[in-house]
Amino acid sequence: MAHKTLVIDLDRCLGCFSCEVACKMENGVALGVYFNKVLTIGPTGTFPDVEMYFLPTVCQECADAPCVKVCPTGASYKTEDGIVLINKDICIGCRYCMMACPYGARSFNNDAKVVEKCTLCVHLQAIGEQPACVKNCCGKARLFGDIDDPASDVSKALKAAGSDAVHSLPDVGNHPSVRYILHRKTATWQQSQPENTGRESQNG
Repeated sequence: MAHKTLVIDLDRCLGCFSCEVACKMENGVALGVYFNKVLTIGPTGTFPDVEMYFLPTVCQECADAPCVKVCPTGASYKTEDGIVLINKDICIGCRYCMMACPYGARSFNNDAKVVEKCTLCVHLQAIGEQPACVKNCCGKARLFGDIDDPASDVSKALKAAGSDAVHSLPDVGNHPSVRYILHRKTATWQQSQPENTGRESQNG
């Protein structure tokens, strides 16, 4: 079964924030809210052996998504190709899903009284386009496709990188599907959860 997700090459990420801007513009994300947020990791190490890289954090499109499990109305659901979405028409704004998400990848829209998150731009996928963050990545660090298809761009990139350079955010039984490529010496974020990427909207 298909499982569409992102592969992000941290060796190519420039920290330019074009993915954040593209996401906000394409999806009308409110000021102070992030469906996609770029974190700065480091500098780490001891001079002269120091390093720093950028870590874009997004919904991890979990194979066993806890947000879906706890939703009392079925508003949080998974599509056939593995993308986690929210049906805002039946979302009651209880925020159980926000509490269940290990990555803080959801935010509450105070105006609409519903929870929101990255959709991997399903509206663009419907017309054969890539998600806005992928299309607008200046460093070509983002790939999107079916991670279960060996012939997909994401699978080819992971194979080319080698298993030692492929990472994921901490798995607490939810099985995140987003993969990160990093060939450098350390990946300090593997031992610690990133800062909250879903912030309550200040609008309203």
